[in-house]
Amino acid sequence: MKKITFFDGVLVALVTSFIGSAAYFLLSSLFADNVIIRLLISVFSTLYITYLLKKSNETIGRIMVFSIWLLITLVSWLTWPPAVIFVMVNLASIWLIRSLYFYSSLFASLADLLLTFCSVAIAVWVASYTESLFLTIWCFLLTQALFVVIPSRITSNKNSRQHQYSATQTNHQSQFQSAYHIAEAAIKKLSTHS
Repeated sequence: MKKITFFDGVLVALVTSFIGSAAYFLLSSLFADNVIIRLLISVFSTLYITYLLKKSNETIGRIMVFSIWLLITLVSWLTWPPAVIFVMVNLASIWLIRSLYFYSSLFASLADLLLTFCSVAIAVWVASYTESLFLTIWCFLLTQALFVVIPSRITSNKNSRQHQYSATQTNHQSQFQSAYHIAEAAIKKLSTHS
């Protein structure tokens, strides 16, 4: 499976920004703003989660995770929570799926959570200064695209050195074992020829 790159994230941000702005413009005469925004958030979150699951190397539990996501979205629409909670539920779901499918350590997952908070702060700041939906979506998703630079495993320096030492020792032992078996075979060959 091809790994997600930052360029993929930039492309997703650009396409989503254009489509989101156009959809908002087209639907604004038919529905109230809060309905349109919730609809766009739900649709784009579902598409982004599908994209993440498709690009992940992990295949276990994809259908279950996607089903739970759809259930959460349905419950959110039926209960109609305040807008902030609605947005946080969607962001938490995206963060949780990235944590489950792209990271193998708690620190990497927490780094992604920090990135999510930063992307929300940047989007709110851009929205308050520009009042442009295109730029708000663009900045949010562009910041989210940076998740690819977070290593899948972040460990402490001590653990990393210990792991490197252990790997080096294992490598030396396997090289020794290989050389030992070659030498043993050579001695047997020499002894049978004499």
